[in-house]
Order: sequence, then structure tokens, then C-alpha cells
Amino acid sequence: MKLFRLAAVLAVLAGPAYAQMPNINLMQDAPSKSPEEKAAEAERDKAYKETLKKIPDSKASNDPWGGMRSDPPKQSAAPKASAATSAPKKKSGTAAN
Repeated sequence: MKLFRLAAVLAVLAGPAYAQMPNINLMQDAPSKSPEEKAAEAERDKAYKETLKKIPDSKASNDPWGGMRSDPPKQSAAPKASAATSAPKKKSGTAAN
């Protein structure tokens, strides 16, 4: 059991150290492309860009809940006269609500 714990601790500590090691590539780079391959790739890219130009721009709203929202609240009119300047209202009736 102690050996298992020691192996687990070493594995946890070795992970970050392994991630910091430099990436060394011992294999040579792939051969460069031939002129025919370069021309074919350029033609493919040109066709791709032309296809992208044919896609129409979407100008309509893409909001599925847009029709469910109410209009924004309207601005209220100028505030009415303050309560201090108006005459107090008389209470009617004897019973409280």
C-alpha cells in the first residue's frame, strides 16, 4: 500500500515537470510541395473565397423571442405638483380597509 501511495505521489509530481520539457523534433520536415500541388491549392483557395462571396448577408434579426417581448416602457410625463402644495384629501367613511 505504501508503494502504491509513493507511485501516485511521484506520478502527480512528474506530470507538470514532463509538461515543461522542450518539444524536440528529431524527424526531418516533410518535403515541400511541388509547383503543381501549389497551383492546385491556390485554385482551391480561390474557388473557396468565391463561394464565400456568394453567401448573402443575413440582415434579419435572429432573435426567436423577439416577438414575445413587450415594447420598452414609455417615459412618463413631467412630474405632477408635489403633495405638499396640494390640499390634503378628506377621508370618507368610518371603517378602515
